[in-house]
Amino acid sequence: MLAIAAAVLFFIAFLINAADITTNEVFASVNVMLLGLGLLALHVAGIGSGWRAGRR
Repeated sequence: MLAIAAAVLFFIAFLINAADITTNEVFASVNVMLLGLGLLALHVAGIGSGWRAGRR
């Protein structure tokens, strides 16, 4: 799940950068990419690997 979220954030950062969309400092493409890298690092570290969508 974290890898999918990281991929989505990388894609959003790419779109912001490629389309030259002006955003505020919080949603700049570099900040979005750093969030994606953080999620990817958590995924590689094994955090969240036991999460399930259908757990009761």
